[in-house]
Amino acid sequence: MVDRLGTAVRCIRYDRRSYGETEYSPEDGWSPVADTVAVLDASEADTVIAIGSSIGGRTAIDLALAHPERISALVLIAPAISGAPEPELEPLVEALDAEIDAADAVADLDAVNRLEAHLWFDGPGHEGRVNGPIRDLFLDMNARAISAIDPGTSGDALDAWSRLDRITVPILFLVGSLDLLHIRERAREAAASVQNGQFVELPDSAHLPHLEGSPSALDAIAEFLALRG
Repeated sequence: MVDRLGTAVRCIRYDRRSYGETEYSPEDGWSPVADTVAVLDASEADTVIAIGSSIGGRTAIDLALAHPERISALVLIAPAISGAPEPELEPLVEALDAEIDAADAVADLDAVNRLEAHLWFDGPGHEGRVNGPIRDLFLDMNARAISAIDPGTSGDALDAWSRLDRITVPILFLVGSLDLLHIRERAREAAASVQNGQFVELPDSAHLPHLEGSPSALDAIAEFLALRG
């Protein structure tokens, strides 16, 4: 995605605790929002367009509510949303979830990784849809995440779901048509509840369309940023 945006856009990326290669110590009460603010401060970035995927989308939303002065727009890719109602899972998703739990219980991390690739990267019922180097990249990144040291309990007990209408900056919601049903429905509902929301469903993509290199996802993000650049 950074390559698609080009050199005209300054991009700041960082690893959330338990993702990537950044080292950390377990700490109960740690805050994803505070971590993000620390990165912005260290990068001397006063106001940014925050882009977040999945749980990163949750952090971006929480940041916009806690520090609205730091955010000029949001790009949310299949975001989790703090305080959202518990979903009723589709039967296939529920079965995959149970398989993942069973594999995790016996510490079969290879099986967990394979099953999560089916659930999140391919999309439920589309196992093996995405192959080649990008699948290898997902498996490598996910292997790091599922084997990472527990960072501790987060102290951010926020309820963004009931306060989405307080976010006034432009927001682009992107979801793949093959993603979990409740994620697609929740993003559509969230886009309708904010003051300046745009919802785009991407064909033939699952939970991580940007990682797949979906042209429609990358184009939508680039166009959204260009309008605000």
